[in-house]
Amino acid sequence: MRRMWPDEFSFIFDEAEEVTLDSDAGKRDDGSASEAIHRLALKVRLSQEDYERIWPFAEARHRLQGKFAGKAVTLIVNNPHYSRWHPADGGIVKSVTESGRTYSTRYVVIHFLLDDVGEVAGA
Repeated sequence: MRRMWPDEFSFIFDEAEEVTLDSDAGKRDDGSASEAIHRLALKVRLSQEDYERIWPFAEARHRLQGKFAGKAVTLIVNNPHYSRWHPADGGIVKSVTESGRTYSTRYVVIHFLLDDVGEVAGA
């Protein structure tokens, strides 16, 4: 199934930063060994409101268009292998409306695993 990232949320990737998620192999709480992680990802800071709007797309792989055409992303939200990169506090920005009313916008930092998309050619 080729699931495309919805166009209405493509703005999320305008300021995305390509990063590598790295962690050394270690031991889990139960004593078993964990593998080292080295994965390409996109780091994105967006408003809590926008994050809640894209939540339904979590843990599913979506193909991208535009700047990241040929790539696919998976939003990390609760996968235990990537717990260090689960959504994190991105700060609060206080602003003032034209009428003088003060309001705050809460931000979160999220990560999307980034993969190349390979097309299968028919024989």
